[in-house]
Amino acid sequence: MRPVKLRYFAWVRERVGNDEEEIELPDGVADVAGLMTWLAGRDEGYAAAFAEPDVIRAALDQTHVDHDAPLAGAREVAFFPPMTGG
Repeated sequence: MRPVKLRYFAWVRERVGNDEEEIELPDGVADVAGLMTWLAGRDEGYAAAFAEPDVIRAALDQTHVDHDAPLAGAREVAFFPPMTGG
């Protein structure tokens, strides 16, 4: 296992109750989707934050990625809702 910094933004942060944390990636968690599934099982706040994973955007080391992106070598994973603006 290796340490990875997780960062949460907007309503993801509000539901999780934290803006960032450092975790050891559990065995078997190899991609963004797997990490979101694992996080959703941590407690009610995480479950609420990741209840609809398809709407959550992710970035690995500040680069936007799809949910099937591998976590290998990533030092930071960020989660945020879709952005809007004009």
